Amino acid sequence: MELRFDCSDNNPSSFAPVTRRQFVQTVGVGAAAVSLPAASLPTVALAKGETKTKPESLVKTLHASLTPEQKKQVAFAWDHVDPRTGGKSPLRLHVSNNWHITKQKVASSFFTKDQQEMIEAIFFGLYDTDWHDRIRKQLRDDAGGYGRQQNIAIFGEPGTGKFEFVMTGRHLTVRCDGDSNDHFSFGGPIFYGHAAQGFNEKADHAGNVFWHQALKANSLYEMLDGKQRDQALLPKAPGERLVHFQGQDGKFPGVAVADLAADQKKVVQDALGLLVEPYRASDRTEALKALKAQGGLDKCSIAFYKSGDIGKDGVWDNWRLEGPAFVWHWRGAPHVHVWVNVADDPSAKITSRG
Repeated sequence: MELRFDCSDNNPSSFAPVTRRQFVQTVGVGAAAVSLPAASLPTVALAKGETKTKPESLVKTLHASLTPEQKKQVAFAWDHVDPRTGGKSPLRLHVSNNWHITKQKVASSFFTKDQQEMIEAIFFGLYDTDWHDRIRKQLRDDAGGYGRQQNIAIFGEPGTGKFEFVMTGRHLTVRCDGDSNDHFSFGGPIFYGHAAQGFNEKADHAGNVFWHQALKANSLYEMLDGKQRDQALLPKAPGERLVHFQGQDGKFPGVAVADLAADQKKVVQDALGLLVEPYRASDRTEALKALKAQGGLDKCSIAFYKSGDIGKDGVWDNWRLEGPAFVWHWRGAPHVHVWVNVADDPSAKITSRG
């Protein structure tokens, strides 16, 4: 199986700094020591009323409601290929920071009112309810609001075998697959981002709904000793679209989580919890289960990058958490781009193009 990634590079800019003292006051670094023989994974509670199949059931109903003309434009075979993916890998597995999987906008008259409501329910059903307002804010800031610049596609035949619903747009690739994509969490690689105050955000990323994830990761850096910092802090981040799996024998950048002290591991665990928090409980559980199958956080490393340090304040905007079949690449300069690829098996082959 082949995955394809696409991205247009952006050039970071520098702005007024957030001081180290302000950062520490915001996040806090005095984590209490805990006795952990290994880096544990966060626990996930199922949201009230959530079922694993609710959005998937709506995908089946939506697909059945499409007219033949609509299906020509938004419904495809499971392994449908497209020139945008080089004509080799399935379109359903493509991901980018800003792309449109089909031409028709979700809020356009191409879809009936009932279909629009189903699409909206599917989309927000993929997120934890506590995140719905924040996701709407991200869409307002980046795309003028929900539905205005987003597009969908459905692959396969819902209810009869493998299928996947994909929604795309600026700073958005999200999937609903009913576990049809073997091994992959979230239905395959996903993307999220936010440019809350314009293309070039300032050091504090004011209004960015995802920045707290980076602050939590940076609180770990504050706890590292000199030797650990030498391992964790690297000069330049890899290309953001390079989120292929390296497998158990991979060389992961940064400091190994297994080598951290117990209280430091707890911060990594908390950071992971924040990374998966926006998504519905069933997808969070699946992602954490996949990570556990590859050895958990103790098989991962975390790296911070000097490149793209907005404000030159030592609060690292770019960082990466990576394991054998787990990549969470966080690029915060000049605004937030996050590339996610998680599976329980690293055998999937990934190719990329700029």
